[in-house]
Amino acid sequence: MEWLGLLNYAVFMAIFIGIYAILALGLNIQWGLTGLFNAGIAGFFAVGAYTSAILTGPAVEGRLGGFELPVAVGWIGAMVMAGLIAWPIGKITLRFRSDYLAVATIGVAEIIRLVAKSEDWLTNSARGLNNLPRPFGDLDYLFSQLAYLGLVLFCLALVYLLVEHQFRSPWGRMMRAIRDNETAAASLGKDIAFRRLQAFLFGACLMGLGGALLAHFNRSITPEGIDPMITTFLIWIMLILGGSGNNRGAILGAAVVWIIWSMTEFATDQLPTEMAIQAKYIRAFLIGLMLQLVLRFRPEGLLPEDPTRAGRKTGGGGS
Repeated sequence: MEWLGLLNYAVFMAIFIGIYAILALGLNIQWGLTGLFNAGIAGFFAVGAYTSAILTGPAVEGRLGGFELPVAVGWIGAMVMAGLIAWPIGKITLRFRSDYLAVATIGVAEIIRLVAKSEDWLTNSARGLNNLPRPFGDLDYLFSQLAYLGLVLFCLALVYLLVEHQFRSPWGRMMRAIRDNETAAASLGKDIAFRRLQAFLFGACLMGLGGALLAHFNRSITPEGIDPMITTFLIWIMLILGGSGNNRGAILGAAVVWIIWSMTEFATDQLPTEMAIQAKYIRAFLIGLMLQLVLRFRPEGLLPEDPTRAGRKTGGGGS
């Protein structure tokens, strides 16, 4: 039935929106709260996806992994490993600022992608890791999709509450002070480098979780699945469109951008093959045009940061 197909498609889109919202919240910690220009989201996404796949996937001769641990353990391992990888990267790159930091993190993400593409013993190279366990995967298709959507929304709610708490806490106010006036914050005795590293690690852990969620939803992860166009560029557009510094804006931006991205794909797939291939480039153009219009007419995003709400005290002193 047609309505059933539409429902399946809507649930499918909602799952992706929830996963990308988690990625956008991770970036919001780094950029919206702290002002760190991380252009290597795809790298931490990949670390999380492959870590969870190695921990939970079936055993294959000649390749690391096959531990067949519970999926929850894989997701926790994904966050931990993303944080561990982010620590030395942050120690080295956070000394840079703005565009220099962006170039450095792009380079790191590309190194991770090339490792995933070439190391057969670790990632099965271009073939990727397949047959990953998926929670509720033994149910009928629609019920399986709905159950996984509920799991993703549960994770998103937990992440949102955690990030929102940090934004409102003394730690969040301190990070905004560092973002807005680093010199003044340093004069008050704040350890700028350490605090920036904290935010970088926090955001990277959430990006690793997003990668793990998507890998288990697809039951596989390949180097093509960590395309920077999808796992870095789109995340930045989601955050800027929704409103940098506003967690609800990050979620709204993820929903708006992914709906546009998905619906344009659905529309171009209805065209003849030759036209469909050419029309796919229009999708990136439309997203880029939308970003330009937002930056021109509403640079603060759809839901801009509210300094009054963000600075409301929740008790306790400064960190």
